[in-house]
Amino acid sequence: MKEGQDIIEAGPAGDSAFTRPNFGLFADISVRLSVEVGSTALRLSELMDLAEGSVVELDRQAHELLDIMANGTLIARGEVVTVNGRFGIRVVEVVATEGGLGGNERRK
Repeated sequence: MKEGQDIIEAGPAGDSAFTRPNFGLFADISVRLSVEVGSTALRLSELMDLAEGSVVELDRQAHELLDIMANGTLIARGEVVTVNGRFGIRVVEVVATEGGLGGNERRK
């Protein structure tokens, strides 16, 4: 073997460096993380009637986990916590499919 030449080892399923994804390439890509408490549908007239102090009922129970979204795609569920006087989210459940995140629900 010549100097500077890499050794490529196969993994348990014949997986090699050529077929294994290099997720390190994505480490510096920014994504928008958001948390959805719930949602509802309103008529435009109902929306226009909202005022300070109005209450809008959402489609989620108070004890249910919140949806954690990355660029509009559901990736996990969690619960609200406080960290140094700020809101935070504790991840309770990661949503994943066999093929990665491709099959998960996407919201806009």
